Amino acid sequence: MGMTITEKILAKAANKDVVKPGDNIWVNADVLMTHDVCGPGTIGVFKREFGNDAKVWDKEGVVIIPDHYIFTADEMCHRNVDTLREFVKEQNLPYFYEPGTETYSGVCHVTLPEKGHIRPGEVLFGTDSHTCTHGALGMFATGIGNTDAGFVMGTGKLLIKVPQTIKFVIDGELPTGVTAKDIILKIIGDIGVDGATYCAMEFSGSTIDALSIEERMTICNMAIEAGGKNGIIAPDEKTIEYVKSKTDKEFTIFSSDEDAEYQAVYNYDASKLEAVVALPFSPDNVKAAKDCSDKKLDRSYIGSCTGGKIEDFVMAAELLNGHKVVIDLFIVPATREVEEAINTIKIDGKTLVEIFESTGKAHIAEPSCAACLGGPVDTFGRCNNGEVCISTTNRNFPGRMGGLDSETILASAYTAAASAITGVITDPAQYLKK
Repeated sequence: MGMTITEKILAKAANKDVVKPGDNIWVNADVLMTHDVCGPGTIGVFKREFGNDAKVWDKEGVVIIPDHYIFTADEMCHRNVDTLREFVKEQNLPYFYEPGTETYSGVCHVTLPEKGHIRPGEVLFGTDSHTCTHGALGMFATGIGNTDAGFVMGTGKLLIKVPQTIKFVIDGELPTGVTAKDIILKIIGDIGVDGATYCAMEFSGSTIDALSIEERMTICNMAIEAGGKNGIIAPDEKTIEYVKSKTDKEFTIFSSDEDAEYQAVYNYDASKLEAVVALPFSPDNVKAAKDCSDKKLDRSYIGSCTGGKIEDFVMAAELLNGHKVVIDLFIVPATREVEEAINTIKIDGKTLVEIFESTGKAHIAEPSCAACLGGPVDTFGRCNNGEVCISTTNRNFPGRMGGLDSETILASAYTAAASAITGVITDPAQYLKK
């Protein structure tokens, strides 16, 4: 019996010819990523278990990316970054994207591929649940806790159980205004937030083949919202070209065998998909955008690892060009590279930033996670109690973007932009050129 792409990567990382779901195996890590929220805890575990003078297993393998609570006056947030800074100096680590310096980048899950840390066929562990993003480039990538991360930091290994794989095959052409965010929200709405618990979610089909790398990242990013262990897409020529543009390091391409076994297979006709939103307070509370036009909004937020990439802002600007908005529009580029892009890419002779500013109520931030995880009271875009926000982020639990009595509605960049124009949840198709 053949193996899935996830099983093949794990077999290679465990120095085995074959693995099967349920096997407990020691896996060699290629990359360990941590940030300013979980980094201090990870470092604490590492020092407690291996000693204050211990060295990390591989300096090249540890990547530290502060991104969550950066532009704040909060002293505890500054202390966390100081802890990372001191550890990087002690260990002489080469990959530290330090706030306040030219190396600062922004959101970890967009920084990692931009800086060449993501390569097909490898294993990435990260102290952030959305580490599953990087399966979009044919990597086994999953989130882990501080204890596991501290162990990986010291040994380069982790004992994991091989997950079963659920396959999602999406074929056909997407309708106007329908994006990767709508695809993954539709899937989560269908199977539920526990529908893929500890499973690999494998995405394939002609629709997936047609998507850009950034749109594939959006899909894999939200695998965790269905309980997935990882999301993954087999590499193709787009993947190879992208990765080679970012790194000179060699990598291995894997794909699933035709006779691989799956826990389940779901098939979707892309032409029948529509713009959707996830209403409070769960990512699986999914409804068609056109059926929610009675939901009034206070703000629109475009940003995060899920929806703050270059193409998300291109989509938003394409739709907003020539329009005014009636609610506050928060624009948060994920990284410095994205920030540069929105200041240089033009539509009808205007940069994306100029289009956003011309809407009348745009607020543009420096790159970071910002309000996606709520954060300190001075966090850019943080929602106040009672406010309703339509957002390109990934979670809409109570208090996720700030006040416990605020509401977050998950949507694509197109839908978030269209809704900013009207002040209610709006299907974007009517604002897009056919």
